[in-house]
Formats: sequence, C-alpha cells, structure tokens
Amino acid sequence: MTSAVLPVYRWRLAPEGLATRRQLRAAGLRPGGQDVAAQVERPRRLRGPMVAYLYRVDRAKPVRPMTAARWAALERANAARRCCPACRRDAGYVIPVALGMCVPCHDLTEQCAA
Repeated sequence: MTSAVLPVYRWRLAPEGLATRRQLRAAGLRPGGQDVAAQVERPRRLRGPMVAYLYRVDRAKPVRPMTAARWAALERANAARRCCPACRRDAGYVIPVALGMCVPCHDLTEQCAA
C-alpha cells in the first residue's frame, strides 16, 4: 500500500474548491468519508508549521440533521457534565475539569485540608 504525497499550500493560498472541516461545517457540509485532498501550512516561529487538512467541496455531503434521539443524547451528556461527583447535585454550570467538583465542594475540601 503506497501513500500518496499530499499537495501542500501556504496559508491562505489554497485553490478554490478545497476547504477545511470548519469551512465545510460553516457551509452546512461534511467531508462524507472522502480522503484528505491537500494540506495547508501556517508557519510558526518557535515550533513546526500548523497544519490543516483540506477536503474537496464538490465531494462533500450535507450535514446529517439532528434527530430527537440525538438531541436527547446531547442533553444527557451535558447534564452529566453539570453533575458534581462529590455532592451529586446539578451545579447549573459545567464542572471545571481542573477542580473535578463544583466550586462549593472544592472550597469546602480546601477549608478542611487547611
């Protein structure tokens, strides 16, 4: 199996008809299983270049619509992110990963530790 070399374009110099995933999504499209057509590189000073993959717009497919089951699954996932593992209450906001619990529980554990 041979891997083909992708064409590389400089930042903002990609030809018409190619788009990143974000650009496709903004247009209501998705790659739809197609392979990466090219890549664009943005130079950086201290590290290697930032790379974005490009897909052909003519092969892109429309975004699948959200079904009732998908909306329900998304709501359950967001509710789980708001539930504090320490007190098991809905915090009303997404629990910060750095804290691992709601702010009142975190403040309480810090006071007990001090």
